[in-house]
Amino acid sequence: MNTIRIGGVPEHFNLPVHLAKERGDFKKRGVNIEWTTFRGGTGQMTKALRDDEVDCCILLTEGIVTDIINGNPSKIISNYVNSPLIWGIHSGAKNTLDNYKDIYEKKYAISRFGSGSHLMAIVDATSNDRKIKKSQFKVIKNLEGALESLGKGETDVFYWEKFTTKPFVDSGELKRVGQYLTPWPCFVIAATDKILKEQPENIIRMLRTIHDSNDIFMQDKTAIKQVSKRFGQKSKDVERWFHQTEWAIHGWVSNKMLESVVYNLKVAGIVKKRQVIPDLVWLR
Repeated sequence: MNTIRIGGVPEHFNLPVHLAKERGDFKKRGVNIEWTTFRGGTGQMTKALRDDEVDCCILLTEGIVTDIINGNPSKIISNYVNSPLIWGIHSGAKNTLDNYKDIYEKKYAISRFGSGSHLMAIVDATSNDRKIKKSQFKVIKNLEGALESLGKGETDVFYWEKFTTKPFVDSGELKRVGQYLTPWPCFVIAATDKILKEQPENIIRMLRTIHDSNDIFMQDKTAIKQVSKRFGQKSKDVERWFHQTEWAIHGWVSNKMLESVVYNLKVAGIVKKRQVIPDLVWLR
């Protein structure tokens, strides 16, 4: 049985994939899945795709679009989460920063250059007619690094998924000074050109299994309880998140959506105005 190496962040969004694996759904379709957890987020995953450490990843839409444009030999093969991501904008508990409008001159913690925490900070600033200098960013690798950096006062601002960081806000380790919604579906699945050439049928079987599991998960009356137990979050927070989130149950990717992502990346200066845009989506 052929193996497909897939990766993603250690967050509640990816539970449908883990449940499908635990139920043996992939093997029933003749596909073996090997999961790798990436705590460093999208920037770490785009590098793993480039380095042939994984075949597929579930990552932030804007991050993989940027990296494919910049030469990553991969394609988007499906939407994964159709709803926007709610980014919490955070500061350290003892930081004097309290107002969202005051963040743009501050020091930003980012997991990596090219990560969601980096890109969305720029997109947000640009949408408010503000500009962030490269010198304002400090790489902290992951959420744990951000907690340490913000706690020490080395950095002032950190963008991360709102519900993942809520336990730290509740405990008083972080404070949330604002939030920002991505203007597009937040997560897609991407695969390397190599695996798409070598195992196209297995990729399709994998996608069908993920889409089916997403559908089952959205109708599961125990889903909220499962997320709360596995990820140590309060039921009321998970309930709110669950009812704000829609997973993809088919592989269609909107060209208009991708055009909007590229437009915003160009406006923000992340992608060059005259840069040639390669094929972003796998054409079966």
